[in-house]
Formats: sequence, structure tokens, C-alpha cells
Amino acid sequence: MDFVQESKPKVMWQPDGTKQTKMDKLRKNINSKYNVDLQTYSAFHRWSCDHYAEFWEEVWNFTDIIHSKPYNKVVDTSKGISENPEWFEGARLNFAENLLRYNDDRTAIYSTGEGRKSKKKDEEIKTKTFREVRESVAVYAAALRRLGVEKGDRVVGYIPNCTEAVEAMLATASIGAVWSSTSPDFGVQGVLDRFSQIRPKIIFSVNAVWYNGKVHRHLDKLQQVVQGLPDLEKVVVVPFVPDADCDISEVSNSCMLSEFLNKSDDQVPELTFEQVPFNHPLFIMYSSGTTGVPKCMVHSVGGTLLKHMEEHIIQSDMSRDDVMLYYSTVGWMMWNWLVSVLAVGAAIVLYDGSPLVPHANILWDIVDEVGVTFLGSSAKWLAVMEDKGLTPGCTHKLTSLKAILSTGSPLKPQSYDYVYKDIKKDLLLASISGGTDIIACFMGQNWTVPVYRGEVQGFVLGCDMEAWDDAGKPVYNESGELVCRTPFPSMPVFFWNDPDGTKYQKAYFSLHKNVWAHGDFCSINKETGGIIMLGRSDGVLNPNGVRFGSAEIYNVVESFKEIDDSVCVAQRKADMSEERVVLFVKMAKEGVFNKELVASIRTRIRAELSARHMPAIVLETLAIPYTISGKKVEVAVRRAIHGQPVPQQGALSNPDCLQAYYNLEELQGF
Repeated sequence: MDFVQESKPKVMWQPDGTKQTKMDKLRKNINSKYNVDLQTYSAFHRWSCDHYAEFWEEVWNFTDIIHSKPYNKVVDTSKGISENPEWFEGARLNFAENLLRYNDDRTAIYSTGEGRKSKKKDEEIKTKTFREVRESVAVYAAALRRLGVEKGDRVVGYIPNCTEAVEAMLATASIGAVWSSTSPDFGVQGVLDRFSQIRPKIIFSVNAVWYNGKVHRHLDKLQQVVQGLPDLEKVVVVPFVPDADCDISEVSNSCMLSEFLNKSDDQVPELTFEQVPFNHPLFIMYSSGTTGVPKCMVHSVGGTLLKHMEEHIIQSDMSRDDVMLYYSTVGWMMWNWLVSVLAVGAAIVLYDGSPLVPHANILWDIVDEVGVTFLGSSAKWLAVMEDKGLTPGCTHKLTSLKAILSTGSPLKPQSYDYVYKDIKKDLLLASISGGTDIIACFMGQNWTVPVYRGEVQGFVLGCDMEAWDDAGKPVYNESGELVCRTPFPSMPVFFWNDPDGTKYQKAYFSLHKNVWAHGDFCSINKETGGIIMLGRSDGVLNPNGVRFGSAEIYNVVESFKEIDDSVCVAQRKADMSEERVVLFVKMAKEGVFNKELVASIRTRIRAELSARHMPAIVLETLAIPYTISGKKVEVAVRRAIHGQPVPQQGALSNPDCLQAYYNLEELQGF
């Protein structure tokens, strides 16, 4: 037997039973309308999966989706998930219209980041009201229309996390065009690997960016990207760093933002919203591209909107009084998820730059200054906070903060201890997981069930999830492949350049017939309903026929104060007859790699996991490859130790580090 999950981990947080959440209200509505008696979250979740057509219809009504034409049918339930059935056939709506439904003087966007200093503060925070954002989007949309942008055209951003990115995206969506974006830290080839496939008409970018205390010129990279995109008709450059070079004369078909907007008077153009079908393309997202050319996932207007509304309003219980800061770049799906908060009428905070500059408390400063209620980050950022010995609960008020969301990688059990000890006792710590493939979450935050140490609270409503063994049977309290059994609205409508759907079917349905295999390894606690994420299943380790996820190893190894980071991969014999586990550790400043440390690692892994989990070889490394969105790339290390090339290195934030994994003497002769 491999991973075994303890049946009842420590309770870290309990829901307030006296408070009626929006989820409670929806559950009671359904009880009344359908003559059922759903008293617990688990019962509600089961009903939402067994009656998914009725459930998503109730979500449509409960979240007040703005539409101009009603639907004829929610979904054809006779079709299985691999048939990707059409949702809300006949409906007409617009994504931007839903996000811009409020037109008042409440703050919609706070924006700040590195290099935006004022005399009194580390970072100056700018604001825009819902009315101001709506007016700006009207100006952007009019400018796009003047350039001939029409429904279905692609508009892209090679751009930081800034207000201009949000406004350009919403303007694109208002026309019924398709938005795709990536962040300035992507290399030229990484951008071209993505954008060249979708042939955009317009690109928004910047002259320079701030990161890690320095200004980084961007125009040279932009020029090379533009040369590789022959279908581009206009390049719009935002003077993001005003003091940096803004000479765009070498960039073909370029203009500055002010010229593009061409707003010579105070008249605001009329903002019209192109009405499109529910499954009309809205966003194009990309797979990581670490194993080949990135897949272009096309997400729909209605599917994205409805799934995000369920997660923000029902799972998160958000209202107009909330403020969400999710530390993200525009190349990560969490940015798209964050921006959808505007549809609730709540505010969002856009932060661009390093979350550790000018000091590691900068995001906590913003929480207090703005009144952030939901703070989102990666699991790695929380681990860094702990490693640096920060105690925000002592140094900051954090009065407004009621939830911390974490994603990108599994949240370690010790991070739960850190949050509740050193940040705040009475907040919801929600490890959330889903991904680019669904532009949303399969599991995450829930105000009606407890938080258990080391576990995601549970699966979100309407997602019929299980963990399956190799035989396709559900398993509990042990590791299995995360699968989804029934359709849900935010499945990609198709992959770009995949006319017969072959790539789509291979990506999700090649492992089990008519069942979505998500590519994650997890364990579901039978008693609590919580989930432990165990890493990507393409990085599953299988020594001596025992399968387990790399995250199990990381939870143990990275609890050592001497170790800063680690990566665990399988080394296979040439004939594929056998594999062994190789663990690479990156030492912390005070750490020393020696035989004693290796022995301690093995002893603790044996004690906390099993003898079969112990790595055959432990080696020191100076750097570990990560994607630009902050995900550890085990597959790149695995390819390197086998002497194989690592394609699409533009997706990595530190591709140069891979050279250290080739031709390692210690791995020869296996």
C-alpha cells in the first residue's frame, strides 16, 4: 500500500453555525423548489452532481447572469463528459456586460506594484471606480472597433498585471472578440510559441517593467515578438514605466496608448455589448508547454462567467463589501479568475512586481491599507513567509482579512500551522485547486465546513470528482488519479488548431473512457471529505510498483530548516523495466549538504511515509526549474537526467538551471 491518509487530522478552523451564507440560501431554495432535504454540504454536493443540469440552472438564476435572450435548454444530460455537450443553448449574453453591471462610484480596482512610490509610502496605490472603469472600457472598445476588430478576432496582451490589461480585456470581450495574455517575464520564444498559433490582430504591451528592484526594458523583446506575428495590425504600447525609454520607432505598426485611444474630448463613446452564444470563445489559455508546443485551450463566455460566479458568490460568499488581492501575473489563470470578481461588485487589487520588494511585508501592508478581505497567493509564497520568520499577525492589524487562498502547488501541512499561529486564527485558509484546463476550481473554499490540517476543504458544487486507482475504481484515504465523471460548464469548448478534437480527447479522455482525467494525483479523506493533493500524475513516482506523488516527499523534505526547496523525479532504466526515485535538494543559506543530512532525510521519510518512499539517491542542486507562473517542473528535470532535450523552455522562469541536471555522474550506470 502506498500513501495512507490519516482519518481525522487536526481541525484548524470551524464555520460559524449562526451565519447564513449564500450557499445556505441556495441550498434552502433548492430544498423548497425540488422537494428535497439537503441538510449538509456533502448532501448538497451529491445532489449538485446527480442533478447537474438543475444545479447549474439554479446557479444561473441565483447569481443573476445578465443575458438578452433566454436559453432553450440547460444541457443534454444524455451526452457524457467526453462529448463536451453544449450548455445553455439559445442564450445570448456578453461577458463584459456582466463584469461591468455596476456603474457607480465605489472602488472597482486598486492598482500598485514595484516602482510606484509616493513621498509617504513604499508603494502608491491608485484607484478606479466602477463608473471610471466602464468609461475607460468604452474608450478602449471604440478604439478597437476603429481598427476593425470584430467578433471572433484575437486580441492579446504581453503585459503586466495593471488596470490597462483589465480594460483592454473587457473592451475585447465587449466586442465579442477573444482575449489571450502572457506576462512580460516570458521570453520571446515562449510568447511566440503561444501567440503565433492564434494569429492575433492587436497586441497590447509596455515599454518596461519593474521587478526585484530594477527596471527591465521590454521594447527589445516586444520588437522580436512583433516580427514573429505577421498577422498583427497594431501594436499598442503602454508607458508603464514613465521614466524608461518609450522610443517605439523600431516596433512595426506601433503606437502609444494615448494615440490608440485618441480621446480628444470629454465625450465617452457609447459602450455596446455584442450578444454572443454561451459557448462563444472568450479566453485562450495555454498548457505549460514543458513537454511540447503549448496546447491552446479555448474557454467560453458563458462557461467562464457561470463557473466563476459560482465560486465567488456561492463558494466564497462574496459581496460588494469585499476586496480581493490575488498575487498573479496575466499569464496565469488566477488573473482571469480575479478579474471576474468585478461581476460581484466587489473590488480587486492588482499588484505587479516582486512580492518581496521593497520588503517581504509589502502585501501585508496593502491588506491593511486597502482593507483586503480575500488574499490569494501561491503555496510557495506562504512557505517563504514562514522561512523568513515573518509574523504578520504581530506586525499588522489584518482586521479586514477573512480568507487566505492558496494554489499553484499543494499547501504543506506546516503552512496551515504557520497561518493560524503567525498570521490570524479566525480566518478561512483555503487551499484551492483546478487549473488552466478549466479556468476555475475543482476544489476549494467553503464557509460551511471545517478546515483540517493539510487538506483542501472539499470539492466545489457541481463537480463530480473522485480518486481512481489503475483499475478505474474509486479509492479513499489512499492515492489515486483525480477524475471528473459528469460535464461542467467551464470545460474548454475546443482546442485551437484541433479541428477533429483529437488533441482534446487525448488530453483528458485517453486514460478512462468518458471520464475526465485531470492529470493530478490526490487522496480523498472518506471521513472529512477533504483532499490532499499529491502532485501531477505525469510526475507520479512508481518504484517497485508502488505509485505515489512527489508532494508527499516535499511535505517531509521541505520541513527541514536546512533545505530551501526540492524536486523529486523518477529515473528509469533504458528498457523501462525499473525505476528509482532521485531527490534533489536546494540548501538554505544556513544549510550544509552532507551524509548526515541525507541520512536524516531518509530516516524521516521512512518514519512519516514508508520505506518504499525513500529516494534511492539524494543530490544537492543549486536551482530548481519553475514555470513563470510559479509551478515546479518535475518533467523538465526528469527529461534532463535521462539526457533528453527539454522543449518549450520559454515557459520556464529559469531555464538555464536545467544544464546542471545533465550527465550527472551519480546517476550513471542505472
